[in-house]
Amino acid sequence: MLKALARRSHALERFLDGWSLFYENIVGRIGLFLLILFGLMAVLSYIPPLIDPMYHPMTGVDPDVFKSSPPSWKHWLGTDNIGRDLLSQLLTGARIAFLVGITAAFMSIVFGTLIGMVAGYSGKIIDSLLMRFADMVMVMPSLLVVLLLSSLFGQLNIWIIVVLIALFRWPGISRMIRSQTLSLKQRPFIDMARLAGASHLRIIFRHILPNVLPMALLYMTFRVTSAIIVEAALAFLGFGDPNTVSWGMMLQWVWKTGHMFQAPYWLLPPGICISLITLSFYMMGRAMEEVLDPRLRKEIQTD
Repeated sequence: MLKALARRSHALERFLDGWSLFYENIVGRIGLFLLILFGLMAVLSYIPPLIDPMYHPMTGVDPDVFKSSPPSWKHWLGTDNIGRDLLSQLLTGARIAFLVGITAAFMSIVFGTLIGMVAGYSGKIIDSLLMRFADMVMVMPSLLVVLLLSSLFGQLNIWIIVVLIALFRWPGISRMIRSQTLSLKQRPFIDMARLAGASHLRIIFRHILPNVLPMALLYMTFRVTSAIIVEAALAFLGFGDPNTVSWGMMLQWVWKTGHMFQAPYWLLPPGICISLITLSFYMMGRAMEEVLDPRLRKEIQTD
């Protein structure tokens, strides 16, 4: 009991030390502020349709508007060409960005971590087979493959897009986790676990996984940015989910209706939001990298 309490207090102390280092980093603070801002946007996206069905991002239409209109008191960001409120669409796009980015990144992290740990721990034939498979997936042009699938099967559901993004984003993580696993399995505590009779699964999930998890979560922040960009690119090219209001779909609508240069109030907000949310996750990742890598922290302090 005392040992468990000591471990928990030590873990809490490490967390607080890491948080203090993160908070001292100006890049991390800016990224966290932007992330909180977009989180509030995602939460607020549920409110406009409750105020008036006219503000529903997909089906709501202002009966008094028959063309794209600039910002007004009734529509703070203006409307699209059929009278739908752009602010409600922008808020909904934040929710979709979090959904796509975090879900796809989490799935790719799970795939990559499991495959990397199995490859690094098993070694020899299994390691070679898994890494060669990872190399094959890594060199495939993921966006082109998804575009080909979309052209064959029509516009894809948002969840199918999430799964496809995850299936093409795990190889880089698996190689990083594999290298860490190769180093960890030579450590004395792994030898002690083997001598104690621990099974291979217990060693992988009880002793190796906790040591590689912080680095996997770090890479997750970078995978979120790529997932958001891929989904936006697919939607802009017309291969996104037509029943989902995302920032990429907003850009596709403004381009398809010929308002690209006539309605900057329609074009700029989703483009700026895509740039800022990807920047926020990247900045969070950079700050977390300095917390997890003492060598990088020393180099920065020296500079």
